[in-house]
Amino acid sequence: MFGGGGMNPRKMQQMMEQMGIDVTELDVEEVVIKTADEDLVFSDAQVTRMDAQGQQTYQVVGEPESRASTAGDSADSTSELEGDAGESEDEGIPEEDVELVAQKAGVGSETAREALEATNGDLAAAIARLE
Repeated sequence: MFGGGGMNPRKMQQMMEQMGIDVTELDVEEVVIKTADEDLVFSDAQVTRMDAQGQQTYQVVGEPESRASTAGDSADSTSELEGDAGESEDEGIPEEDVELVAQKAGVGSETAREALEATNGDLAAAIARLE
């Protein structure tokens, strides 16, 4: 990033802090990048968020699996991702998403599921809707 190929990681971290750059490793389960042609699904990715001058940049490192695009079916796009454990049979909303929204918004599972359905599975929008 700064051409410090042989630089000590601790020294690099100190320099970044001095420049006001905050780097955070995120614990993610899956990253999906949707394009018009395909979905790139990173199941075991390393994700780093860098905050610098009010801008957030995400770096995804891993080997993606290419799947047919679900971009045209935004209302139920999560149900087409095969092998999602804990998916609800009725709407294709993963149970983990329902639990996360319920926990973050401080509501019950049924209310969280309704918010997710109303936002087409968008976690952030569902939580914002309930707060």
